[in-house]
Formats: sequence, C-alpha cells, structure tokens
Amino acid sequence: MAPSPPEIHVLGAGPTGALTALALGLRGQRVVLFDPLTASELQARSRAYAITHSSRRLLTTLGLWHDLRDALVPFRDLDLRDGATNARVLFSEDDLASANRHHDGIGWILDHRPLMKLLLARLEANGNVTMHLAEPCPDPSADALIVAADGPSSPTRKAWGIRHWGMRYRQGCLTAKVSLRGLPHDRACELFRPEGPLAVLPLGQGTFQVVWSAPWQRCQQRSTLQRSAFLDQLAAVLPKGVEPDFLLDQPRAFPQQWLLARRFHRGRGVLIGEAGHRCHPVGGQGLNLCWRDVEGLLRAVERGGSATTIARRYGMSRWLDVLQVGVATDLLVRVFSNRQPLLLPLRRLALLLAVLDRRVGIDLGALDVYATVVGGAAATEPAADLPLALAVVSGVTGRPLDGATVALGEVGLGGELRQVVGTARRLREAARLGFHRAVVPAGTDEVGGGIELARATTLAEAVAATGLLPTS
Repeated sequence: MAPSPPEIHVLGAGPTGALTALALGLRGQRVVLFDPLTASELQARSRAYAITHSSRRLLTTLGLWHDLRDALVPFRDLDLRDGATNARVLFSEDDLASANRHHDGIGWILDHRPLMKLLLARLEANGNVTMHLAEPCPDPSADALIVAADGPSSPTRKAWGIRHWGMRYRQGCLTAKVSLRGLPHDRACELFRPEGPLAVLPLGQGTFQVVWSAPWQRCQQRSTLQRSAFLDQLAAVLPKGVEPDFLLDQPRAFPQQWLLARRFHRGRGVLIGEAGHRCHPVGGQGLNLCWRDVEGLLRAVERGGSATTIARRYGMSRWLDVLQVGVATDLLVRVFSNRQPLLLPLRRLALLLAVLDRRVGIDLGALDVYATVVGGAAATEPAADLPLALAVVSGVTGRPLDGATVALGEVGLGGELRQVVGTARRLREAARLGFHRAVVPAGTDEVGGGIELARATTLAEAVAATGLLPTS
C-alpha cells in the first residue's frame, strides 16, 4: 500500500468535520482539527437530525453507536401525507431491506447537543488528534491533506477557486421543538403542503422537532410570533387529531439553498459535507449524505497515496451519490409543494405505486408507468385508487382484467380499502352499463341489478380476487 499523508488538516468541527477527524484519528492518522468556535459554541445549536441506517453502520464501525443509544430516539413508522390529494403512505420496518430490519427502527432522531458532546469528548481523548478551537491553527505542511468541512459558505472553497452551482429556494425553513398530543411517540411524519413540506420528528417523551418549510418571509414572520400565536398557526397545519401543547424553544428561521460544487477536490484539498453540497431538508437526507462523504474519504485514505492522489480519488467517488440525492430532493419539493392541477394525478399515482410495492409486492422500481383516463373521470378522486392500482398490476403481469368487471374504492396508507361517497349510485350505473361484477371494499351493501360484489378488505385481496397475479 502506498504511504498516506503524514498529516491531515480538517477545517471545521461541526458534526461532519468532527466525525471526519475522529474517524481518521481512529485509523491512526495524525489529524489537526480547527474551528473558529469554542467547544461550548459548537454544542449550543438547537436542532435535531434524522439518522438513517447508512449513518448507523458508520457510527457502529467507529464505536459511537452504543454511547449514543440514550440520545437516539427511534421511529418505527414514517407517515407520508399529501395534503393536496389526501393520499397517505405508512412505511414501517417491514419495508426496509432485510439487512436493515431488527435494528429498533426505520430511522432515528438525534439531538445536536449530545452528538457534539460525545464527538468532542472522543476527539479530546484521541492521541492522534490535535484540536485548535477558537485559536489560531498552524499552517499545514506541504504534503498534508486538507479537508474543508467549513459549511455551505465555505471560505476554503472560495479560496481554492472552486465554483459551484446554486440557487435559493423561495421557501425558507423554520425549526422548533414542541410538545404534541395525538401522535405516537415512535412515529415521524412528513406532510407535503402547497407552501412546502412539514416534518414532525419524535424526540421522546411527547417532544417533537418541527421542520416547517414555507415562503421565506412567512418563516421569518412566524419565528417572531408570541408563543400562543405560533402554536395556533402550527395547530392549523398539523394532521387532524394532533395538537400542540407547549413551545419548548425559540423558533428559528433559515433560508433554504441547493448547492453543488463543480468539483469536490483541488490539488491536495477536498470538500466534505456542506462545503461541497447542500440539499433541501425534505426527507432528512442532509447529514446522512455528509456522513457518507466521511465514509468515502476514509476509503480513499485507506488505499494510500499522496494527498493529491487521495483528494482526486475521493472527489471522483462522491459525484453519483451526491447528485442523485440533490436531484431527488429538489424534484420532490417542486412536485409536491404546489397545487398545479396537472401534477395532482401524478402525485396520487406516485403514492399509490408505493403502496403496491410495499403492500402487494409488485416491484415497479425498474418500470416506467403511464396512466391516462377517459370519459371525463378525475384520477384525483379517491374512488379511482382501486381501478388505477388494478390497471397497473394488469400492465405488469400482462393479464387483462375481465371486461365485465368494474372496481371502485379508496386505497389507504396500509393498503386497506375504504368505501367512497356514492358507492351505491355508482354500482347501479355500472350495472346499467352492462357490468356484471364489481370489486369493492368490504362492507359495501348489495345494490341488485344483476351485479355481483367481490368484497375485499385490502388491496392485496382485491388483486387476488381479480386473478391478475399468476398462481404459484
């Protein structure tokens, strides 16, 4: 193996820079960590992070997971709701890849303070790491690797002359910690609303972190409201049955930005975390993406070579992951943060496909799905859920639905079928038009007219009742 750089300078001691320095120090690298803030200032930030299984694996490898267990709040369900179409999907541990099941949750919420407290304590105890917090940092040697982890306004990136693509969203982001009633303590919610996404993340003991996206001026105005007025506005946008009791900290508003450096390395330096990229907080991908940068840098360093070689290797390896997450979060916000009539059917179809995948086992990941309606029907109407789902299954399996069969019903977040308004009237009209059989939600009453009802409790039962799946 080629020798590694004799020294690595990490500029920035936030969650990404601190983890980078610790991970390199644990690998036996000599590390110098610098930040203009004191240790107390680095820990003082009031926010929480969503932690995914990729970050769990990294923290376990570095020996941090066990010591963070008391601070990690697992969520076992993720409730996705589209406010414009009233569609919902509930993700659980059963929807994870098999390797990620049985780890006490589909994700975790981690408060900033205990995370930084542990990282700084481990750095202080590591003999390979020298910290310079709120004090001048010695110049790096000529052959040192330089890691810039100094945030989205990175002065290092500017000094290196690395340009970036970027744009400011019309939305800002407001964060606040609140006490809520009516929401399970182990459930996270993501609500897509016309003004922007609203995330509700469990922090334990009835406390939740709210991440509320809205037009920037509206976020600023809400952050200055009296506590009672803020809770009133929050109550108006929370799901039905969820009520805020107390505001536990001062709401803070932040502008939102999409940023992508045109390269992640220059010479013997690399950009890591938000110094190189930044995405919308929807989906909670930000810190997890930054920590995958840490993994990428570790792999590049472990292969050895000069600082320039390592920097180039790292810079080339991170493009695909960063670009995919950046584009995906941007599209998610643009598609779901509006009430454009042409997009509403697309949004309902997207959530319906997710239910088919997770509740019926129809793998649509490698397929393009096209849907159209005729005769003046509206695909955003809940009654269209079941026939649309059956049409998709028919397209996948190549088995046509019986021409004398009609279907109607709303598909719920868990794959359950619900009755819709005017079911009896619709079935009588179907009988008049010559249909002899109807696939409907359980509990639907007989209407006569020669139409037979095939009742189903779930979408999976409805698919089975139509014979669209091949028999084993």
